[in-house]
Amino acid sequence: MGQQTMDDKRVSVDIDSAGVATVTMTRGTQHNALDGPMIAALLASAEQLHRDSRVRAVVLRGDGESFCAGLDVKHFLQKPDNIDDLLVRAPGEVANLAQRVSYDWHRLPVPVIAAITGNCFGGGLQIALGADIRVAAPDARLSIMEVQWGLVPDMGITQSISKVVGIDVAKELTFTGRILSGSEAKDLHLITHAVDDPYAYAQQLAHDIASRPPKAVRAAKRLFNEAWTADPATGLAMETDLQRDLLVDLESR
Repeated sequence: MGQQTMDDKRVSVDIDSAGVATVTMTRGTQHNALDGPMIAALLASAEQLHRDSRVRAVVLRGDGESFCAGLDVKHFLQKPDNIDDLLVRAPGEVANLAQRVSYDWHRLPVPVIAAITGNCFGGGLQIALGADIRVAAPDARLSIMEVQWGLVPDMGITQSISKVVGIDVAKELTFTGRILSGSEAKDLHLITHAVDDPYAYAQQLAHDIASRPPKAVRAAKRLFNEAWTADPATGLAMETDLQRDLLVDLESR
């Protein structure tokens, strides 16, 4: 299927014959810090993949030394109006532009795996938390760093971190802004796996997922996304409804 470039300076998307899409932040010389064009390119790539029925799994990574060093503060301080633009919520959207950088991966209908190396700070960590699975190098550096700028994390973290760590851990990491290694992050369950080659591991896992029945995988993601914090009646009813649809599909073959 070949490479499809969303923004030559910021993000590239490659979809292979198995239906695994690799999304690469390509601002490696700046540790993939999030400026306006990077945010726009990430949103565009998620939108493209959402529409593409061929895609079965996604690997999200950063080029160069780091996954993503967070918001490019200098860029936005030079153009304060751009900060206001990030906080705009379009009609019908539950998330503003900044929040969608992470939340759009959560609502993508197929599994998303973040492969984390180097720095994964602030908004970068929130992007990774928007993925379904996080694979990091043991020596990767992760931090909810916004407190160091006198800010709170505001890129979708309320919808992601509660599903991976307890509120006490979330509060400690947010209050202190301390930097964790990949190994420490694994111990706290902030990431799923700590391995020496996160990208290779993520690719292998993505291809394993891509080999499974796609309708079942999509239904499973929807089930957990929507029922994880729902009341028992809602969650149990959703299991039944999704299973009934899949059984009908099996019977029609």
